[in-house]
Amino acid sequence: MSAESGIPTFRGVGGLWRNYRIEEVASPEAWHRDPRLVWEFYSMRRRVASAAKPNPAHFALAKLEDALQERLFVCTQNVDSLHEQAGSRNVIHMHGELFKNRCDTCSRAPFEDTSLYDPPAELPRCGCGGRIRPHICWFGEVPFDLDRIFPALDECTVFIAAGTSGVVEPAASFVAQVNGRARTIYVGAEEPANTSAFTECHLGKAGEVLPLLADSTQWN
Repeated sequence: MSAESGIPTFRGVGGLWRNYRIEEVASPEAWHRDPRLVWEFYSMRRRVASAAKPNPAHFALAKLEDALQERLFVCTQNVDSLHEQAGSRNVIHMHGELFKNRCDTCSRAPFEDTSLYDPPAELPRCGCGGRIRPHICWFGEVPFDLDRIFPALDECTVFIAAGTSGVVEPAASFVAQVNGRARTIYVGAEEPANTSAFTECHLGKAGEVLPLLADSTQWN
């Protein structure tokens, strides 16, 4: 969904940044090897995300939340804040949040931070002496809030996946967990790798299709 707001997915352009594979700047190994390079990458991502605005798909979900209240469970793999900017109040960011940091050493809770740490800026440090890292689920790490996501899947009656490639686990398997008891809908410009798992596939931009789908679907 965020790609339609101008935030690149990085997978669609060869998965490269400055000739680095994304795994080389978005992993625990990268952090231990070169934290300055990691912060350059995430400073760039913050700069791009700061200029982006929500698109009609984000607003459609916020409007749907107004109607369904706690019955709507929004879980995103995107790390930007466009859902919240559109008015969504209860969003699970299973891959983390771009404008939050946390300490890599102590148990300090994640905290808001919009700063950029491009050279020659000093890299942030925690009061405990640990290094402050982006609050992002990197390659090789366990996604956040799975203890909330799986119970929501157990209660799901309508499952909509918007704009996902269908290859990143565990999210790619969510549709399989609700198959047979929930209406499963895919919305996106291209068919996902797991398209056969969906009962409905609506091809097109999420910003065009999702608002129409949200207005036409019977939710009661």
